[in-house]
Amino acid sequence: MRNLSVFSNSRYTESFHSVLRRPFMMKTVFASLLLTCFMGVSSAFALPVPAGQTSENTASEDSVLTSSVSDVSESASDVSDGSAAASSLSDEQASGSTAAVSYDSGSASLIKTEADKLYQENNFTGAIEKYESVLSSGLESAVIYYNLGNSYYKNKNIAKAVLNYERALLLSPGDEDIRYNLEMAKSKTIDKITPKSEVFIVTWANGLRDMMSESAWAKASIFCFIVFLLSVSAYIFGSKILIKKVGFSLAVVFLLFTVVGNMFADAQKDKLMNRTGAIIMTPSVTVKSTPDDSGTDLFVLHEGTKVFIDDNSMKGWKEVCLEDGSKGWVPASSIEQI
Repeated sequence: MRNLSVFSNSRYTESFHSVLRRPFMMKTVFASLLLTCFMGVSSAFALPVPAGQTSENTASEDSVLTSSVSDVSESASDVSDGSAAASSLSDEQASGSTAAVSYDSGSASLIKTEADKLYQENNFTGAIEKYESVLSSGLESAVIYYNLGNSYYKNKNIAKAVLNYERALLLSPGDEDIRYNLEMAKSKTIDKITPKSEVFIVTWANGLRDMMSESAWAKASIFCFIVFLLSVSAYIFGSKILIKKVGFSLAVVFLLFTVVGNMFADAQKDKLMNRTGAIIMTPSVTVKSTPDDSGTDLFVLHEGTKVFIDDNSMKGWKEVCLEDGSKGWVPASSIEQI
């Protein structure tokens, strides 16, 4: 006697498998899965653009710093010709900042234009006040920090110059002019800290990561993922063996680029969200072994030196670490966080 239920199930299974064995149906299902994957990754990579990434140029010639202020966006490195130009500010608010005065992007741009003019007139104190007023409103921009750093440098306030160059570099890590001016300002500081040696591959990877900001790495990752999908499609749908081989090879390469780009974007985002760097702002400070004035004196640091905050739990004190690994406690009022 025939078992109808078993016969029906086996017949259904045979029919389903025969459909999947059809090349067109298999490719369509696979392409649908890839498209779903792409949409998910695209939304995951849709990172917010850090405030301050603007493609406008600022103006001024400086015989000590770089000869002129360059475009601070990651994609441009052309130096401006020294003519005055107003930069539009990003209207995104810096996370965690509090606005003392509220400006819209248009008003902030006008104030920045005034600050640029004051800088060209060598009125660095006036320019500092204008730039600081924009930043105090909650608007954050790499170009503002860069120009503010230049103003402080010309005003002989090296600690403030280093602080603002560091903030500019955090928002635009690939800008060579910011990095150069930062090194120039650091050369004026007293403390010369030799960083701990690290494995070459780590130094190389960190240098590669700092070539672009989080948003730039995220966009590069999305682009690589799109190329990966096209390569996989060429491998699946290609009618010739050569096309399939090329498609497979490109898919492997761009999948690796996608993963690396995503890792770098996440690392840059972590640097922005968890800022542990700080600058010594007082002329000198004695680093203690404990968070107390009675603690043992370890060493002395001077203004402009960069430290990293290790412990933020003690009221009025911060445990800091230098690039050479030295640690100790300093009064919270003696440093300013980047």
